Amino acid sequence: MMIHPVQIQELLKEALNEDLGWGDITTQALFPGFISAKGTIFPKEACVLAGGFVVKELFSILDRGITVTLHHEDGARVKKGELLMTFHGDGRTLLKGERVALNFLQRLSGIATLTSTFVKSVEGTKAKILDTRKTTPGLRLLERYAVYQGGGQNHRFHLGDAVLIKDNHITLKGGLKETLNAIRTGLKPFSLIEVEVKDKKEAMIALEGGADIILLDNMTPGKIKEAASLIGNRALIEASGGVNLDNVRAIAEAGVDYISIGALTHSARAIDMSMDIEPVRPVDRSIQRPEGTNR
Repeated sequence: MMIHPVQIQELLKEALNEDLGWGDITTQALFPGFISAKGTIFPKEACVLAGGFVVKELFSILDRGITVTLHHEDGARVKKGELLMTFHGDGRTLLKGERVALNFLQRLSGIATLTSTFVKSVEGTKAKILDTRKTTPGLRLLERYAVYQGGGQNHRFHLGDAVLIKDNHITLKGGLKETLNAIRTGLKPFSLIEVEVKDKKEAMIALEGGADIILLDNMTPGKIKEAASLIGNRALIEASGGVNLDNVRAIAEAGVDYISIGALTHSARAIDMSMDIEPVRPVDRSIQRPEGTNR
C-alpha cells in the first residue's frame, strides 16, 4: 500500500493548524529571527517504523527550507536509540513541527509494531492478518498504511468496497436466509459476498446461500475448527472478534484464511520517541589553521 503526499496534505495542514493555533508564541518571543538548527529523532524502544514520509511532508508544508534525511525506510525494524531522522534548517520551524511530527510517527509506528507482532505469531500457517474499519476518524488512510508496513493486509477500506453482511443487517432483514436471498438484487454480477455468522449452523446456511467468504465471529478456536471443517474449500474463512496475542496462533491453526483484528488500530500503544533540537554554530574560518601547519 502506497500513499502519495498529495493524499495527506489537507490532513497534515489540519493537524498543524490544530497545534499552532494563533502561532507559537513561545518560539516567536524567544527567536524573532532565523536560527540555524539541527534536529534528530530517536526511538526509546525497538519498533517497526511507519510514518517517515509523513514527517517529511509535514515539514515541507511548514518550511521548504528544512531538509529532512530519513535514515530508515518505513517498515524497517529499528532498535532502541537508533537514529531515525535528521533535520537541518530554521530552528523555529523545528520547534513548531516537533509535536505534530512525533504524534504521527509514534502513533503509526505503534500500529506497525503491533501488527508485526501478530503477523509473526501466525508464521507457518496460511492465515493472513487483516485490519478493520475500527480506525481513528480522519486517520484511516494512514493507520491502514501502518498496518501494511507492519506486514498486515487491508480489509475493505469503506462501505462501498465490498459486501459484508453483519448481524444488524440480518436482524433488520428478518433472518439470515432472507438476507442472503435479497442481497443479490441490485448487485453487479460476480460481486463477492461475505457473511458474518456466530456458529456452524449459520455458517452452513451462509454457504448454501452462496457466500464467498464466511466470517466466524467471536468463536473459540475449537468452534472455529469445527466450522472450518464443515466449510472446507467451498468458501474462504475469516475469523474475528476477541482476537489477541494469546489466542491468535490457535485461531490460525484452526484453518482460517484471514484473521481480522480491530485492536491493530484502535488499541495499539504509541511508540515512545523524542526529537532533540540544537543550534548549529557557523564556522569561524578566520581562525582556521592554514594547510600544512602544525600549530
